[in-house]
Amino acid sequence: MFKVLIVDDEPLATEIVKEYLAEYPQFEIIKVCHDGFEGLKALQTSKPDLMFLDVQMPKLNGFELLELVEDAPAVIFTTAFDQYALKAFDTHAVDYLLKPFSKARFAKSIEKFLQLEQTVALKEMLESEERTHQEAAQRVVLKVKNEIKIIPVPEIKYLEANDDYVNIFTKEGKFLKNKTLSYFEKSLPPDSFVRVHRSYMVNIAEITKIEPYEKEGYLLKLRGGETVPVSKTGYPKLKSVLGL
Repeated sequence: MFKVLIVDDEPLATEIVKEYLAEYPQFEIIKVCHDGFEGLKALQTSKPDLMFLDVQMPKLNGFELLELVEDAPAVIFTTAFDQYALKAFDTHAVDYLLKPFSKARFAKSIEKFLQLEQTVALKEMLESEERTHQEAAQRVVLKVKNEIKIIPVPEIKYLEANDDYVNIFTKEGKFLKNKTLSYFEKSLPPDSFVRVHRSYMVNIAEITKIEPYEKEGYLLKLRGGETVPVSKTGYPKLKSVLGL
C-alpha cells in the first residue's frame, strides 16, 4: 500500500486526483492539504510515498515546500502552468501533469511511479543479496549426514570443482557442498582466495611454494603437503593477489 499526500489549493483539482486514484487499490490517500504550510506539516508527520503537488499556492508554493523538506517523497506535479516543467524535473519529479489532465494521462503518471518503485525495490534486493554474500563469506554452512557443519572461511585450504558440487578441503578433511566453484569465486574474500585453475581455488595463506610444471604451468605446494595445479590463465591472477 502506497501512502499518498495531495497538496493543491484548487478543490476541483484535488477531487479529480481523488477520483482517478480511486481506481488503484494499492494507493491510500492519507491527507489533502490546500496550501504549502499545511502540506509541509503533513510531510513531516505522515511520511507519504507519493505526493501530488501544485506549484502556485498561497503562503508557500510547491518548489518552496520541497526546499524545506530533507527527505521528500516521490512527486507528481499538478499545475495549470507549463513554464515550470523544466524546474519541476530538476527536482527529480516523477511526472508533470498539466491541468486539466485526462484519466489516461493520469494513468501514465501512476505507471511511471510504479516503474520507479520497482527499480528501487530491485536495487534494494540486489544490495541485500550482496550484503548476504558478504556475511556468508565469513563461513560456509553445509550438511554432513544428519548434522550441520560450519566451516570458518580461514580454515579452508582449497576448493575443487566436482560437477555441480565443490569439494572443500580443510585440516579436518574433505567436505562436499552443493554449490559451484563460480559461486565461491564471487563470495569468498578476493584478497584471500584466488581461482588458479578452472577446477581449483586456493587459500593463499596455505601456499608455501610455487613450482614450474609442464608447459607454462605451475604447481602450488600447500602447508599440508597437498599440490594444486595452476593454469596458464590462473597464474596472472595468482601473481596479482600475491603482489608478484
